Amino acid sequence: MFERIKTTLRGLAGRLTGWARRALGAVVGLYRPSTLRERGLFWTVGLVLVTAVVVLYAVGVYWSREPAPFDVRDNALAMAGGEKSRVVPGSTTTAALIRVAQTVLDKPGGYLSNDVMPPASLFGTYQMLDNMPNWEFGAIVMVRDTARVLRNDFSRSQSQSLEDPDLAEAEPRFNFDNNSWLFPPTEREYRKGISHLKRYLARLSDPKQQKTQFYTRADNLNELLAVVGKRLGGLTQRLNASVEELRVNTDLAGDTAARQSTQSSGLIVARTPWMQVDDVFYESRGYVWALLEVLRAVEVDFHGVLQKKNAVASLRQVIRLLEQTQIEPSSPMVLNGAPMGWLANYSKTMVSYMSPANAAIIDLRNLLAQG
Repeated sequence: MFERIKTTLRGLAGRLTGWARRALGAVVGLYRPSTLRERGLFWTVGLVLVTAVVVLYAVGVYWSREPAPFDVRDNALAMAGGEKSRVVPGSTTTAALIRVAQTVLDKPGGYLSNDVMPPASLFGTYQMLDNMPNWEFGAIVMVRDTARVLRNDFSRSQSQSLEDPDLAEAEPRFNFDNNSWLFPPTEREYRKGISHLKRYLARLSDPKQQKTQFYTRADNLNELLAVVGKRLGGLTQRLNASVEELRVNTDLAGDTAARQSTQSSGLIVARTPWMQVDDVFYESRGYVWALLEVLRAVEVDFHGVLQKKNAVASLRQVIRLLEQTQIEPSSPMVLNGAPMGWLANYSKTMVSYMSPANAAIIDLRNLLAQG
């Protein structure tokens, strides 16, 4: 029986090899000068165009692959030149922020959001690869949030203390227009921000630079989580609106004295335009990818604080929930089926992980605020 199976498999492999050789020979034959002369100019032009489309498609697929996660401890040690003594409180978080920003710029294809040539863009008029630019924007938003908290909270002992000069330069660099092609290009500004972060990281482990600090306090971590909670909440609302839904207006709930500038309806119809559903989906994936790296680094730098507050498990639960959002979609397009319908709705699936993660962040913030 086994011999029969082996013989069948050998025969199948031989047939497949023969088909592959014949197909390759046919393709090569199309490009022979004699064949091109016989078929004429239109055949040659058409063949070149088809080849260009196939090549651009293959390059586009390769460029659209999302970067893999990295080990925050190894990353911090590598940026410290392999010297463990130079990995001090704050090194892991700062190094993770640098690595995230570098990954956005240096992944396959580089930074695509401001590209104006195929396969990323059709001469600046149409975005041909919009998934990765939206992913990049989500990651950059997380870089901006972390850089702002690093400048205003992590590196300052109190509200009246001086801000770090390099962090004061780095933060506005990351807030530069994310799709500027020239004068100056976005990449140049972001790399300047990365350079300032590297200078801060170098001074952080230098005993002679006593004014350069990173304070691992519970209130500082709470500031970062507050920003993250709002971002996740906003993304969750936009993902939920992939299918039209009627929402009750809760803008003034909880405060009888609260007022707003102009009156709004008690019911709100929320709907993300159909052409933007995949944009929001990949923006959320990019933001969460960067957030995960920062949270893993925070677990290292703030471990003592988290242990004291008995909050290590709470942070790990947030990380575990958010990791589920990074599972690679099995469909080549973002499915947007109706709730309880025949087709899956990828946006709603993302929400099913992000919403409990956001709730866990609220609980974590409460733990950190307790004495």
